[in-house]
Amino acid sequence: MAPHTEQLTRPAVRLRGLTRSFDGRVVLDAIDLEIPAGQFVALLGHSGSGKSTLLRAVAGLDHEVTGSGELSAPERVSVVFQDSRLLPWRRVLDNVLLGTDGVEKGREALAEVGLAGRERAWPNELSGGEAQRAALARSLVREPELLLADEPFGALDALTRIKMHALLRELWQRHRPSVLLVTHDVDEAIALADRILVLDHGWIGLDLTVDREIPHGDYRARLLAALGVTEDVR
Repeated sequence: MAPHTEQLTRPAVRLRGLTRSFDGRVVLDAIDLEIPAGQFVALLGHSGSGKSTLLRAVAGLDHEVTGSGELSAPERVSVVFQDSRLLPWRRVLDNVLLGTDGVEKGREALAEVGLAGRERAWPNELSGGEAQRAALARSLVREPELLLADEPFGALDALTRIKMHALLRELWQRHRPSVLLVTHDVDEAIALADRILVLDHGWIGLDLTVDREIPHGDYRARLLAALGVTEDVR
């Protein structure tokens, strides 16, 4: 279901002059950013460019940033990491419900991610893709207005990643949270996001809106150029 127009005009994330330094080295340099409610945004950049630092700041997990960072509904923010972070001593449904109530909601969330019938499984009985599905279910059960994803598919094999891309896009279209996805993968960013940011030397060097009518390759070339990468085409 598409979000209402008034929802899209209300920022889910608003950053003003956000700055973060480590041992005197500026990683985020007075960043201004707004993410409307319901928008899917991917954040690209080289290793060490500050992508995860920015995500942690938005999540309210980094208290050393300066400037201002506003979330419209900070109590309804979920984070998905590269590691599923399932507790090995709790069964799958108990992991999904961690810190929440409502067994039926947990079962429904597991069914949405394709894990119906695995409620009583232990985390070590799941494949890598299934574990990330459980992590997505754990985020969904909290009905987040903002979903923050820090390279959630980086440890998965290529075929599993493709399936997870389709699942995440489907879940986003169904629930319409705002999404900020950190990734190293240009193709992943194009496949999933409606807006792509490139973080470069502490600044947002490129802010690109994705039009599904434009060929994938056009965006790929532009993003690789922004990242300073050239492909040897023979």
